[in-house]
Amino acid sequence: MSAPSLRPAPRTVVVTRAEGEDGPLSRELRELGLEVLSWPAVGIASTNLAALDAALARVHSFGWIVFASRNAVAAVLARLPRAPAGVQIAAVGRATALTLRERGWPVDLVPEEGNAAALVAAFAARFAARGSAADAGVAVLYPASSRALPTIAAGLEQLGARVTQVEAYRTESVSLDLAECRAWIARGAIGAVTFTSPSAVSELARALGDRDFAQLLADAAAVAIGRTTALELERRGCAAVVAESATLHGLALTTLRLLQMRP
Repeated sequence: MSAPSLRPAPRTVVVTRAEGEDGPLSRELRELGLEVLSWPAVGIASTNLAALDAALARVHSFGWIVFASRNAVAAVLARLPRAPAGVQIAAVGRATALTLRERGWPVDLVPEEGNAAALVAAFAARFAARGSAADAGVAVLYPASSRALPTIAAGLEQLGARVTQVEAYRTESVSLDLAECRAWIARGAIGAVTFTSPSAVSELARALGDRDFAQLLADAAAVAIGRTTALELERRGCAAVVAESATLHGLALTTLRLLQMRP
């Protein structure tokens, strides 16, 4: 984590994503001429994958596999490098879909908006177009984070699908240098804070405390990769700008444009 400079730096951007100081979002922001602070609010940890292994052992019993993140893709493809024949694939967000395609997996359904509610709506439209009987009781495998929200599983079950949700990776809090974080907040030297998941919002708020979290986002723009993440910010009373596309590149460009518009 970089030490605070002696001058205000309104073009400084906080990255809360667990990627390290030279991760893909940080690189994108630096290439756009922005300064970056790495405040990883959450990290990805190993977990017991027995349930995932059991589900993949009978993968051909599923009609669909739903991927909501690249972390889920990594966990599954480490065990199942090739796409299972006859099983359709859905992805939340273009970045997740791109990761699958780069590994040779076809992607049959990607909603226009990169969020869970949009995925459920896309399934609803697809089922309606095919006729209700065609997809009644379809089995869906959903490899998810330990902190996955219920939107996808509950939404698909309401459509009549039989969802098997298994933990593919664990999302955990990460210890931050809170003294340094609070020094930056007190100086009002941060221009924007980027969030790529609801858990990053909740964990940064927990780590900083309500007062410092509110002060941070009173001075800096909050930029969310998608609507679900923006809703978590809004639930905490913070206005959020949603990235022009639900990708790290879209998040970086939106952040740059916001900072260019600031006085």
